[in-house]
Amino acid sequence: MPPPTTPVKAPPNAPSQAPSAQVATSPGPVDVGKILQKAGHFTVFVRLMQATTEDAELNKELNTTNNGITIFAPSDNAFSSLKSGFLNALSDEDKTELVKFHVLPALVSSSQFQTVSNPVRTQAGTGPRVALNVTTTGNFVNISTGLTNTSISGTVYTDSQLAIYQIDKVLFPVDIFTPKPPAPAPAPELGKPGKAAHGAESPTAPKDISGALTPLILVHNNALTLAVSCMVAAIFS
Repeated sequence: MPPPTTPVKAPPNAPSQAPSAQVATSPGPVDVGKILQKAGHFTVFVRLMQATTEDAELNKELNTTNNGITIFAPSDNAFSSLKSGFLNALSDEDKTELVKFHVLPALVSSSQFQTVSNPVRTQAGTGPRVALNVTTTGNFVNISTGLTNTSISGTVYTDSQLAIYQIDKVLFPVDIFTPKPPAPAPAPELGKPGKAAHGAESPTAPKDISGALTPLILVHNNALTLAVSCMVAAIFS
């Protein structure tokens, strides 16, 4: 009998980064960047927020209004799994949209994910190219964009205005990472006459030649009168 063969095992999945301990609230103005730095292993996301000035905009909104904010913060492991030079290849506009795609313009507590309406609106806008869907199974919260599928792995921070959740994949919006549809052709403008074809005759008003005919008629009448007079003279002579 042939010797027994050892079954081939599939390689293990890369371990996700352990969720950080929840950062406690502190007195004073809210600073999203400092919260993430204190939590640890969100260095790349903090740098991306600073490069696009999104951190300053979020801090201003949190400290000057009563608006709520929810942030899905990708861990450093989430960025390290991307292709080398991935972020540098993005335009400034795409980097800003990428950060905004991770921010919801409303406070969503962990218990409210079961009742949110899909697609969930992000600060990147609305529409099929920036759609983000959230589903729950038990205590698991799954996030899908059409290109990325991940889940919340922990709560980083929460207060009465702000909630930050850790995710282990970067959320890719369709708008950045798939070709954009061609722009529709402009509609023809109404009311503008088109150019006449080369060589085509353009309609012209008939010329008034009555003035030119008057002398001709007078000449003709005078000649006729003279001819008749001559004939009469010849007959009676």
